[in-house]
Amino acid sequence: MTITATRPLAATAKGRPMSAFTDSATMLRRSLRHAVRYPTLTVGVALVPVIMLLLFSYLFGDTIAAGIGGGFDYIDFIVPGILLMTLGSATQTTAVGICTDLADGIVARFRTMPIARTAVLTGHVVGAVILNMASIVLVIAVGLAMGFRPGAGVVEWVAALGLVLLTAFALTWVATALGMLARLPEGASNIVMPLSFFFPFLSTTFVPLDALPSGIRWFSEYQPFTPIIETLRGLLVGGPIGHNGWLAVGWCVVLAAGGYLWAKWQFRQDPRR
Repeated sequence: MTITATRPLAATAKGRPMSAFTDSATMLRRSLRHAVRYPTLTVGVALVPVIMLLLFSYLFGDTIAAGIGGGFDYIDFIVPGILLMTLGSATQTTAVGICTDLADGIVARFRTMPIARTAVLTGHVVGAVILNMASIVLVIAVGLAMGFRPGAGVVEWVAALGLVLLTAFALTWVATALGMLARLPEGASNIVMPLSFFFPFLSTTFVPLDALPSGIRWFSEYQPFTPIIETLRGLLVGGPIGHNGWLAVGWCVVLAAGGYLWAKWQFRQDPRR
């Protein structure tokens, strides 16, 4: 009797026109409540970019600026890169959260309820994007307190924040897919290391492209983080954007679509659900 009762409920959920939206909103509230009740990981991840900003600006800023020619305020140069590093660091929270849900069996319980199949994933992603934007506001506030003086107007700020939002959405879907590969939350926190440290450090976060060694320069030029950083830098502090704007948007669309399709496929195949 129990088994036959759950099947019609699941089928009914698929038939409701607003099921996916309302179920995703419910899972979003759940994700945000978890972040409030267990803030250690979220706060820790948000503080890492702030520490990096303080470290590279106050301790290494003058030396790095002098080594690459000087003539500019290093805090203005580094903040756009730190903004992207903030989004990369936040992928750890997303990966650990989805892996924990799968490992604890809560997703299997959701399966017996009349909810949309991908609402769990959507709730995690949207909740992570909201928390990411809060971290971005924190980093910008710290940067302004340290002397960051962007020359952007209203249009440039709107474009920059739109690109940050699109990047957060794309990286979060990739982190969700990567988190589902891990069997334990500890592994999930490590599997996204390329997004949180490897790609940001091998980009133009801390030095211009021309100042990088030849091999690293080639990799940095053709990886996704560099055109996004250069576009943000051009919007916020001025300078040419060129083809980087189209590359940044293109990379975000590709990463978001690929991460979504990969995560959705894994969610259907994962035996833990």
